[in-house]
Amino acid sequence: MTNSTTGMDQNRMISGAAGGALLLMGLRKRGVLGLGMAAVGGYLAYRAATGNDPVMAAAGLSGNATAAKPIFVEHSVVIDRPAQAVYDFWRKLENLPQIMSHLESVTALDEKRSRWVAKAPLGTHVEWEAEIVNDKPGQRIGWHSLPGATVDNAGSVQFESLPSGGTRVHVALSYRPPAGPLGAAVAKLFGEEPSQQIAEDLQKFKAAFEGSAKN
Repeated sequence: MTNSTTGMDQNRMISGAAGGALLLMGLRKRGVLGLGMAAVGGYLAYRAATGNDPVMAAAGLSGNATAAKPIFVEHSVVIDRPAQAVYDFWRKLENLPQIMSHLESVTALDEKRSRWVAKAPLGTHVEWEAEIVNDKPGQRIGWHSLPGATVDNAGSVQFESLPSGGTRVHVALSYRPPAGPLGAAVAKLFGEEPSQQIAEDLQKFKAAFEGSAKN
């Protein structure tokens, strides 16, 4: 099975799970909100079952995830540790699930390529391979996903040394949600939207990394 086929199957699985949940929740509610949730749920369930996207087709667009416009996420945090120490932790990619709660695992395949598994709405998950394209020790790590990825993404982490001896960590991420723009809205509804996750995760990383230096 190819990466693109696997990605399509995962997209349909996520859409189906989210659609079924929203449809059920909508039917249990009353009023306009319930009708709206049921409509969105039915739409997602139909797309998952048939592989067709009537909304995208009516707009004259492809119904796959790559047709969605990228979503840009950017956050910074200051950590009271030297830049090289913070970089070294991030560069060991297996450490990243300790920083980012939406990641289940990251496995290094070689010096540049890695395989990522991330949580998705309603207990599902998505997988993709990525490649480091910009690596400056103590300063920056840049990457992009490889062709066929379920989650098409690219980004960088910069480590800026401060006069105080600390480090400003700046994360910039561009991604396309697995089920397109509607999928991003559904993910946010279930509390799994990357923008809010990264902001919270960086604060948790700051507290944990600074705390480990004092122990």
